[in-house]
Formats: sequence, structure tokens, C-alpha cells
Amino acid sequence: MAKISYFDEESRKNRIEARERQKQSDKEYARHRLFRFLRIAIILLVLIGGAIYFYVRYQGKIYVGYDVVNSVGRIKVDGAKDVKLGSAILTYSQDGAHSVDVKGVTTWNQSFEIQDIMLATCGGVSAICGYNGHDIYVQSADSQLGLITTNLPIKNLTVADSGRVTAVLEDTKVVWLNTYEPSGQTIYEGQFHMSQSGYPCAISLSPNGDLLAVSFIFVEEGSVVTNIAFYNYGPVGDNQSDQLVSTFTYRDMIVPEIHFLNNSAAFAVADNRLMFYSGAQVPTTKKEHILDREIKAVYYDKDYVGLIFNSDRADSKYVLRVYNASGDQVAERYFDMDYLGVFFEEKTYAIYNATDCVIYTMTGGCKYEGKFDKNVTLMVPTDTPYRYRVVTDDSIDTIQLK
Repeated sequence: MAKISYFDEESRKNRIEARERQKQSDKEYARHRLFRFLRIAIILLVLIGGAIYFYVRYQGKIYVGYDVVNSVGRIKVDGAKDVKLGSAILTYSQDGAHSVDVKGVTTWNQSFEIQDIMLATCGGVSAICGYNGHDIYVQSADSQLGLITTNLPIKNLTVADSGRVTAVLEDTKVVWLNTYEPSGQTIYEGQFHMSQSGYPCAISLSPNGDLLAVSFIFVEEGSVVTNIAFYNYGPVGDNQSDQLVSTFTYRDMIVPEIHFLNNSAAFAVADNRLMFYSGAQVPTTKKEHILDREIKAVYYDKDYVGLIFNSDRADSKYVLRVYNASGDQVAERYFDMDYLGVFFEEKTYAIYNATDCVIYTMTGGCKYEGKFDKNVTLMVPTDTPYRYRVVTDDSIDTIQLK
């Protein structure tokens, strides 16, 4: 019979005690990890809750006035008009144009004599010419980019943020759709017989200048027909006849406006319909809306389209409907004030005139309603939320809502 030694018994007890100590240590470590996890979770919940609280307060905040944080004096010529050009203000008249930056510095000044001015803008680039003229002045917010001279009278034009310009030039029996670099170099010439293709009543270049949208109108068998055509100046268009990549036909409809929102989204406005198109290479139809009343005004930026109609309510004059780049209606607002302009920000839109301004969220909340201290000719957003530049006859003011 084998004997169990004292040392074997002692060793067994030591092993049992070691295992117990390890179990206890594991429990304490697990408890420590749990407490640390709970502490971190509580801190995160407090931070998230605080962020949500301040976000909700920020979203729900109503502004009751504004401070003028910067003001630059100006002398405005009678008959001059002001438009937003990137972060600058472009002022133009029959005698010339100039750009003023955010510090009030005139970055360029161009003299000319144009009786019937046509202006096209896209982002931070503009093109100015005269109806039936031959010279197109191309400029950015910071500098003059070039002068384009045509051999035929100009009937319409559009400009890209890249500086490219497309002009409608009219000959005796044909029209030309010519596209130029701001240096004056011709990169594409398109000839269209009006008896076959119709007349290009609206044109628009994408911001990068790769796509051209054209609304052709013509009469067929006694009915008005509009063809929307998209041309691609890149490799995709090189493989197609005349760079034409897609067309859409609309019968008994006039489409006097077509615009790009960004490089892959465009919209067109007819007398009874709003159409959206999507595609950076070969645009296709995205969405359509049948309109139940006459459009009074169209406003748009890179993200939104706003249409103003006469109101169908007795308590208001107008109604504004806002659509996103996908063609979905995201807001509707009935209002009574006469409007000078409408602009959009990320989740808000503003309606203003010379004396009053209202700002709403896309979800319907009112962020601000008030009056200006001076008559305003232009109001534009800045990169800072609820900070705007307002242009008057004698100053350009930067205001911050409070």
C-alpha cells in the first residue's frame, strides 16, 4: 500500500490555495474592468447627453436681433446691381464691373460700355457680355480670367466654376453653341439648324465645365416641343456623335430654364412641371413634379431649388416650395412679405427684402424675423452659421444674429 507523504499533502494544499487566490484575483480584475467600463460609459452618456442638449438648444434657439461685426463703406453708381460671387460681392453696370472681397478691398475693376448686359455666374466665377455683343469678360472673385471675342452676335451665355464659357451665337439660318476657355481658346463648336433642332432657349454648364445642358424649343405639327439635351466634353462624350449623351422630349411644353446644381445634378423648369436629372457622365431623369400654378420666381444653389408661387390662401400672398438635389420637396412656407431674394444654407433658408428678413429651418421652425437698420439690396450667407453679409447703398456690413 502506497504512502502519501507529508510533502505531497502540503503541495496539494498549496495548489488549492493558489487556485483560490487566482480565482479571487480574476474576480477582482473582472470587477475592476466592469467598474472602469461603467465609469467610461457614464462619462460618455453625460457627454452625449450634454451634446444633445446643447444641439437641441442650438436648433431651437430663436434670434431676436443682430450685431454689425464689420462694416465697409462704398459708393454705389446709379443703376448698378450687386450679386454674390464666391465670397466676394460683384457690382456691375453699363459702364463696368468690380469685385469687393470680405475685407472691403476691390480685387479688380473692369471698364466697358454695354447697353443690354447679360450676366452668368457659377460659384466664384462670372461672365459678362452684351446682348448681340461680341466680347465676353470672364472673372473670378479674385482676378480677371480673360476676354473672349466672338465673330457672331451673342444671344445667351453660361459659365462654369472652372472658367469655361458656352455662348449661343446666331447666324442667318443657324445657331452656334461654342464653348471656350477663359483665355479665348475654342474647345467645342456646335452648329444647329433652327428648322431641324429648334432654338436653344436655355443653356447651363456644370460647375466643372464637363457637361452642357441645352433646352431646344421648336414647333412640330402645330405643337410646341422641347428637347432637353446633355453634351459631355470628356472621354465619354468623345465616343458619342457631337458629344451628345442623353436627350429628353417634352411635348406641349416650354422649358425656359435649366440649371446645374452640382456636377451630377441638374433641374429644368417648365410652365407646368419641375424636372430633376442625375448623372455626372450621362444624365438621366431623376424625378418630376407637376406644378399646379404659375411660377413667380426660381432660386437655387448647389443643394436646393426654391420655387415661389402665388398663394392659394387668403392670409398670405406667396408660397415657397423647397426641393433638394434629389428632387424631393423638403419644405413649404406661406408668407406675406414682398421678396427681394431667397437663399439657402445647410438646413435653413432666408427670405428678405429691402427692410425685412425671415429665416426658417427646413423642418418649419422660425429662427429669425426682424428688420434691417438700413435698406438692403443684397443679403448673402457666410461660412459662419447665422452670420451674413448685407449690402446697402453706402456700405457692406457683416452681421451676426443674436
